[in-house]
Amino acid sequence: MTQKKTMKSPRQKPAKKSGRNASELKNFKLGEILTEYPSTYSPALLEAFDNKHPGKVAWTTFICTEFTSLCPKTGQPDFAKIYINYIADKKMVESKSLKLYLFSFRNHGDFHEDCVQKMCDDLAKLMNPHYLEVVGEFTPRGGIAIFPYASFSSSSKKFQELKDNRFMNYAPGKYSMELSKLY
Repeated sequence: MTQKKTMKSPRQKPAKKSGRNASELKNFKLGEILTEYPSTYSPALLEAFDNKHPGKVAWTTFICTEFTSLCPKTGQPDFAKIYINYIADKKMVESKSLKLYLFSFRNHGDFHEDCVQKMCDDLAKLMNPHYLEVVGEFTPRGGIAIFPYASFSSSSKKFQELKDNRFMNYAPGKYSMELSKLY
């Protein structure tokens, strides 16, 4: 008869409490038991929170690999990877609200360029960041891939120069992923 050895796991310490206090989190609707998914384009879904380090300059990047919208002419689905790069000032976008917002484009009929510009405008309005850019890498249709780019900058000379420089040097894959890794 063989005996099984049981290993005791080391006692785990409780997780540290969030760096945010309850009053900072009380207005967030997200994280509730039931998540309602939008059926139409809805910028009202976006939520922002205070940047705890507004004096610091740091990039934040979001990559949505499963973005869909509808062609306004044919109603056919368009698929894309969306890259959102920004340098926050006083506000930052809450990630689940961003996911639901991007999902809200699923039944929205607009051209690729319009979708990307709307995202840039909506996020700029929400956060008023130092700098923001949105890149869309849409799956080819009829043999043509479309990669729209939109950007926003605060009035600071430093960030205006960043915007101008990145815009003038933009090329597909430059601020997102090398094209050789996409296909």
